[in-house]
Amino acid sequence: MLVSAAEMLKKAKAGHYAVGQFNINNLEWTKAILQTAQELNSPVILGVSEGAGKYMCGYKTVVGMVNGMLEEMKITVPVALHLDHGSYEHCYKCLDAGFSSIMFDGSHYPIEENVAKTTELVAAAHAKGVSIEAEVGAIGGEEDGVIGMGECADPDECKKIADLGVDFLAAGIGNIHGKYPANWKGLSFETLDAVQQKTGDMPLVLHGGTGIPADMIRKAISLGVAKINVNTECQLAFTAATREYIEAGKDQQGKGYDPRKVLAPGFEAIKATVKEKMELFGSVGKA
Repeated sequence: MLVSAAEMLKKAKAGHYAVGQFNINNLEWTKAILQTAQELNSPVILGVSEGAGKYMCGYKTVVGMVNGMLEEMKITVPVALHLDHGSYEHCYKCLDAGFSSIMFDGSHYPIEENVAKTTELVAAAHAKGVSIEAEVGAIGGEEDGVIGMGECADPDECKKIADLGVDFLAAGIGNIHGKYPANWKGLSFETLDAVQQKTGDMPLVLHGGTGIPADMIRKAISLGVAKINVNTECQLAFTAATREYIEAGKDQQGKGYDPRKVLAPGFEAIKATVKEKMELFGSVGKA
């Protein structure tokens, strides 16, 4: 059964570890992540972007697939199904479809409008027992066609949004989505520390977890980050393993063209990536 992410992240923050949000794109992705979480006895958050939701035939399809898997795979670890970077409209669609967690990304609105819409969505989400994440300060990188450099959030604005009753907060600290450029300056721990001091027990979220060095990840966790989003890294691992299979001509041997065989190496590569991240984040055995 899906659970809200609020409880698992409160426990993570108090226990100085982080729960990974791994974005899903299809059945293989979802199965690989759930299987790894169960094997490692780790809580997990399945992230769904609006694009991935559309690709998988809508949010109801996603909810049906995930709920079916939880039952059939006998998953006992806490699993949250979370809308990643949701617009105002899509937050409501996911609440209707049965998601257990949503992220409202109002970071592009003027702060007053971000506050008004977040307030409304907090009430709507909590009425259904669903957790809600908000964002302050844009996360850099390309996201739905918009390229940003990774701005740092204003700690006072973070407090303003945190005080609206959101369950966890994504604060931009120089992190970006996708691969990090060679001239990336690294995470701003000063910003993170200032945000943490203003927001207290609120679990903080680090977007763009791919490519951030392990020591920076550990330091971010020590400063209150309790949720780390990973997407690109699983995609790169999946694609590299698939390429290797095809380039070795394995699809032309026997029944190697069977899609279950073609996708198997990529599936294993996702599992290995998720395992590595869960170990780094410290969530293994915390379910």
